[in-house]
Amino acid sequence: MKKLFALVLALAMTLALVACGGSSSGSSGNSSESSSAAAGGTVKIGVFEPQTGDNGAGGKQEILGMQYANFVQPTVEIGGQTYNVQLEIVDNRTTAENGPSAAAELMNRGVSVVLGSYGSGVSMAGGAVFAEAGVPAIGVTCTNPQVTSDCDVYYRICFLDPFQGTVLANYAYNTLGVTNAYTLAMLGSDYDQGLVHYFTEAFQALGGTVTNEDFPEGSANFVSYINNAKAAGAGVIFAPVSTNYAQLIIEAASAQGFEGALLGSDTWDNNMVVESAQGKNVVVDITTFYQEGGNAAFDEGIKAWINSNADAKTNNGGNDMISAVTAMGYDAYFVALEALKAAGSTEPAAVLKALPGVSYEGVSGLIEFDEIGDAKRDAAYIKAANTETGEWDFVTIQGVN
Repeated sequence: MKKLFALVLALAMTLALVACGGSSSGSSGNSSESSSAAAGGTVKIGVFEPQTGDNGAGGKQEILGMQYANFVQPTVEIGGQTYNVQLEIVDNRTTAENGPSAAAELMNRGVSVVLGSYGSGVSMAGGAVFAEAGVPAIGVTCTNPQVTSDCDVYYRICFLDPFQGTVLANYAYNTLGVTNAYTLAMLGSDYDQGLVHYFTEAFQALGGTVTNEDFPEGSANFVSYINNAKAAGAGVIFAPVSTNYAQLIIEAASAQGFEGALLGSDTWDNNMVVESAQGKNVVVDITTFYQEGGNAAFDEGIKAWINSNADAKTNNGGNDMISAVTAMGYDAYFVALEALKAAGSTEPAAVLKALPGVSYEGVSGLIEFDEIGDAKRDAAYIKAANTETGEWDFVTIQGVN
């Protein structure tokens, strides 16, 4: 019902803007679309991602997937006309405080649909702006339930934190045989705190014991936290943190001789993280959305593209290792194209109305939406850091059972 209300509201807002002229940007957007609809033109897809801040590295890799998808298919057929697809990229700088201004910038650019963000807190902050404008957003790897439950225009293609946290708890307890866990999260991070909550809830339900601890933003030394985990007798440390903190935690765990496993969430699925484990005496297991080898044609194509593009290679951490968020960014772009084609229009209200019915077989699997706007995902990849090669090894695909 919430999504249905949003569709009616968005359509009403669009009609009101047409009738009253709206803002100067809205008015010019409507008139230009009328002329471009007859002769094709350009449709704009907003990219709402961090390129700086704690999540800048992950955001850049997510953007790479969208840019490669745009390279593969730079046009789309909408209402019988061919449109060029233009990516409008803004830097939301990771934090919720910066989300609204970055989201407003995209609204000013007249986008038909938004992709992103890497990071749930900034997604929720931007969602309020998208909802007010009636512009649909497709979350890529923002896993907090509130991204969609609290915002009627937000959909997403990834699994959620309750699922991911439960998968990791089951893996730790049933596969690793651990009964005592320690969690580490950044204060104020919706993503970190949400995943720790769901992991703790599931692990305790299995009969395990959990010690929770938080660290302040900007922390650079994690030695004391590793020692606290050791003192608590933890067999695993679960730390669903950003890429830079993951690297620091690996360093500290190795230096302090932590003998258990480091458990990471999808934010750890980064070449810089796995390379930081190379040559160290650590065990690192993570959950994620995709693993190289899942789609040979995609793997081959994007590696060739990254290696032919110096900027892309730099934004990917200096090599051609495929991050799961890159594969998800690729899929999100094509989901947006499917919505545009189904809408038969570049009007945001029409795209929003078409989104619930989209079904797309992506490189990360089949993407369809439930009544909340969440993807119907029931499995996660688990992979482990190979400390000899500095690469990820596939472990298993696991659900919550």
